[in-house]
Amino acid sequence: QGELVESGGGSVQAGDSLTLSCTAPGRTFSTYTMGWFRQPPGKEREFVAAISWNDSRRIYANSVKGRFTISRFNAQNTVQLQMNSLEPEDTAVYYCVLGVFDGTSRDWDEYDEWGQGTQVTVSS
Repeated sequence: QGELVESGGGSVQAGDSLTLSCTAPGRTFSTYTMGWFRQPPGKEREFVAAISWNDSRRIYANSVKGRFTISRFNAQNTVQLQMNSLEPEDTAVYYCVLGVFDGTSRDWDEYDEWGQGTQVTVSS
């Protein structure tokens, strides 16, 4: 098991954009399902987005559909979450996850590895 490293979090104003990135130094992403979850302050962890190993399928939480885009760049071993039109409700710690299964999933328990998280704070 390796390490997933998230980056790109920060503090922004409502309506701004941020791009989160996830890498795994020394590992190859290309055969794994990747995703993002988040945990807002004082709330349960929730699914955000996931992408299959070959990019044939992407799924999103209803709360972010149309605003967030998950992408993968297998040659660079990187997965990104482009977040546009950010809202205060998007404030959370965002976690990159890796799954050793085919397809996509909204279930945290399906995933095998996760990073330490990166904080995103959106002010109104």
